[in-house]
Amino acid sequence: MKYYAKVGQQLGWAALILVAVSGCASHEPTSGSSQPAQNRTEASAESSNDRDTAGGRYAMSGDAYPLEPPDVSNVPDAVPRDEPLSRAGNRSTYEVWGKTYHVLPNADGYSKQGLASWYGEKFHGYATSNGEIYDMYKMSAAHRSLPLPTYARVTNQRNGQSVIVRVNDRGPFHSDREIDLSYAAAARLDILDEGTGAVRVEAINPEQWQAQRSPNTSRSAPAPDTATASSSETPERSRDNPPGEPSGEVVYLQIAALGDPQNAQKMRSQLSNAVPHDVRVNQDDDIYRVQVGPVAADQESDARKALHDAGFTDVFIVR
Repeated sequence: MKYYAKVGQQLGWAALILVAVSGCASHEPTSGSSQPAQNRTEASAESSNDRDTAGGRYAMSGDAYPLEPPDVSNVPDAVPRDEPLSRAGNRSTYEVWGKTYHVLPNADGYSKQGLASWYGEKFHGYATSNGEIYDMYKMSAAHRSLPLPTYARVTNQRNGQSVIVRVNDRGPFHSDREIDLSYAAAARLDILDEGTGAVRVEAINPEQWQAQRSPNTSRSAPAPDTATASSSETPERSRDNPPGEPSGEVVYLQIAALGDPQNAQKMRSQLSNAVPHDVRVNQDDDIYRVQVGPVAADQESDARKALHDAGFTDVFIVR
């Protein structure tokens, strides 16, 4: 843990900038995270001032892994969608430790290489710079200048793995760092053990992203060749298609868009055991979209419930 004692002194962006930028959110841990309370720890040697102030938490001797690390390999990417800018955390300029930082008016075309680090247990359950609650098990990140929120693709330049994160916090405030990742995002990129890794950060335009990833019927769901089918083949197809197979208007429920085909196949296997529908991995260049379907319109709510019960809550429809 020698590294993590050092890294703890370099972390704390979320809480520190909440004071510098927002100045009004509570610093008490909340029950809003997805993990049980017993998995969240507070350093026993902290003074009450350390626990109750952003600066105190930043000054704690070390960040850490969760006590009982869950398997986060299948945590889905953040799904880009149009959102208004947060009311907190988006001042055009702000100051930390005597240095002034500038927030971009928009994220259009942002692409930069740099070093990624991660922050974990010390800030789990505390407010981020835009007033949300930091959950180390979700795909989020902190950035000094991107508007909050911004969706971004982060690619590990060593192994080519990539994730999509939602930037909702400020930091890291060291000149050699480009982005601070959540525990889950760092795990997916395989930089937990090293603590840092060389990455490329590319902002995503949600509207364009959604349009580019709408399934192409001729590519992803080819229709049967009816031109050569005769009426005598109908009974055979009926035997192949179970009575519950959807007919008429159908949709697909997209769960994730991943950069790693192996992770996409793992998620597909997991979903196949959780929902009574087909699950496919739809490849588009280097993106692997995990989708449930086809699902008939009148079965959509049941499919969503099954996905929610299985832990997949970020779902949207593609046609």
